[in-house]
Amino acid sequence: MGLDRRAFLGSSAVTGAAVAWTGAAAAPAAAAPSAPGPRPGRTYAFTVMGTTDLHGNVFNWDYFTDREFDDKAHNDVGLAKISTLVEQVRAEKGRCNTLLIDAGDTIQGTQLSYYYAKVDPITARRGPVHPMAQAMNAIGYDAAALGNHEFNYGIPVLRKFQEQCDFPLLGANAVDARSLRPAFPPYSMHRLRTPHGRDVKVAVLGLTNPGIAIWDKAHVQGKMAFPGLEEQAAKYVPRLRSMGADVVIVSAHSGSSGTSSYGDQLPYVENAAGLVAEQVPGIDAILVGHAHTEIPEYRVRNKATGKDVVLSEPLKWGQRLTLFDFELSWERGRWSVASVSAKVLNSNTVPEDPKIVRLLSDEHRKVVEYVNQVIGTSTQAMSSAEGPVKDVPIIDLINHVQAETVKGALAGTEWAALPVLSQASCFSRTAVIPEGKVTLRDAAGLYPFENTLEARILTGAQVKEYLEYSARYFVRTAPDAVVDPAKLTNAEGIPDYNYDAVYGLVYDVDIAQPVGSRITGLSFGGRPVDPQERFVLAVNNYRASGGGAFPHVAGAKQVWANSDEIRNTIISWVKAKGTVDPAGFASVGWRLTRAGVPVF
Repeated sequence: MGLDRRAFLGSSAVTGAAVAWTGAAAAPAAAAPSAPGPRPGRTYAFTVMGTTDLHGNVFNWDYFTDREFDDKAHNDVGLAKISTLVEQVRAEKGRCNTLLIDAGDTIQGTQLSYYYAKVDPITARRGPVHPMAQAMNAIGYDAAALGNHEFNYGIPVLRKFQEQCDFPLLGANAVDARSLRPAFPPYSMHRLRTPHGRDVKVAVLGLTNPGIAIWDKAHVQGKMAFPGLEEQAAKYVPRLRSMGADVVIVSAHSGSSGTSSYGDQLPYVENAAGLVAEQVPGIDAILVGHAHTEIPEYRVRNKATGKDVVLSEPLKWGQRLTLFDFELSWERGRWSVASVSAKVLNSNTVPEDPKIVRLLSDEHRKVVEYVNQVIGTSTQAMSSAEGPVKDVPIIDLINHVQAETVKGALAGTEWAALPVLSQASCFSRTAVIPEGKVTLRDAAGLYPFENTLEARILTGAQVKEYLEYSARYFVRTAPDAVVDPAKLTNAEGIPDYNYDAVYGLVYDVDIAQPVGSRITGLSFGGRPVDPQERFVLAVNNYRASGGGAFPHVAGAKQVWANSDEIRNTIISWVKAKGTVDPAGFASVGWRLTRAGVPVF
């Protein structure tokens, strides 16, 4: 069957063509000969279930708060919940009439997934089996697309996870950098046994995100390349049809909006699922991922065929399960798709599957003990709740640690005399450092991403442009308008993690002004910033590699970089200090204003 997905462990060399054959009822279908084709007028119905952006969530548990997950909408999370929904659908539809697929971002995002990548790594000799692999195998996934976060821990961890999965990890646009041959199986083929005669052949084409080339450049440069989704879909869909696929489904770790967060650094669209549906004929449905939005059903008209392609994106972390319901009819000696519809099921309507809970209870217990280690104390409580609209001490803590780390790293170098600034975002509005004992999970909760730290050189003029770009995050608000803090942020859908506050400067953000003219009173050390002056910016690798398309930083000179996660740097700092005292790092460096008058 070509490339064995277990054969390539930690190398980017490709040993053959990549295709995986699996399927609901695949074994009995392959073992038994197909019966003659059904008589005209016969139909067959089946369901493809889908998840995406699971991000290491097995249980309905928040390891950063050490309690059951909850949000304003009372969503639940985790594969244990999804497993219950999947079994209900299989009971209703018949297991042999269903498939289960995923659209990527599986092994990063919780302390559970971090623990088995870094603390007790799956790559160790006689290491454990990744909890996500254990859970997905037990639930019975048929295929999964690669997400960009699959590469966060490096190729060896990803390859070990791939080896541990009983289903193929698909990535038609993840190719060897030298040969340009597939680095992962591009697709899988599944046979569904019909009650009337010939099996239905369902092809699942996996597409991942081209942004991997910049977001995880350190891991993939020179090893893998990631061409555009439309290009690779146009290559493989006709091939799948020629192989006899009656139905073609794309599992795409790419949103549907047609936008990109890294500007023009790559010639490919980040959120291209809608473009694939519109431009590539022969696709029946697309499971959408990456964007962390909920789309029960979205139809896109294909330009070549005039037919609708049905898209669906279930909400992240296992909060929703997509159902694609297919109706097929036998016409002219073959099965054809008569109709497709999609909907999502809410995982908060069911209990966790006891089978999954029993399977991974020991892993869960180990991680709970790990995150509840006491690493220091704090003189006062700090919260990030107002972080998006105010300069709060808890964000200053991140920036202070980053700035001090870079200053220490540059000591004795030619860059030591340059002033050091630092950027950070409000990554979580629920992060808290309590008064008194500080645990590892408290510190880790400030930085839920596995970003690493770099130092880049920017001029004063470039820093101002960087800040102006960041300030797009605020909704333009007239000086006489009533202020509702809940409505000031996330303009044009910009997420919290793409609003950067820069530490070490003093400046106002005038939200009454248009985008591009909002930063006023920019100063450093009590004097206006000189446009020609050079600064060192302590910046995370996501931003430094182009994430968010902030100006100048991706092309700026790198003078230092660290391979350890910023989260671990914060934890180590707290351990070393013993006591966290905001008096040593907190200040009001920026504020929101309207026509020079402070908003708060």
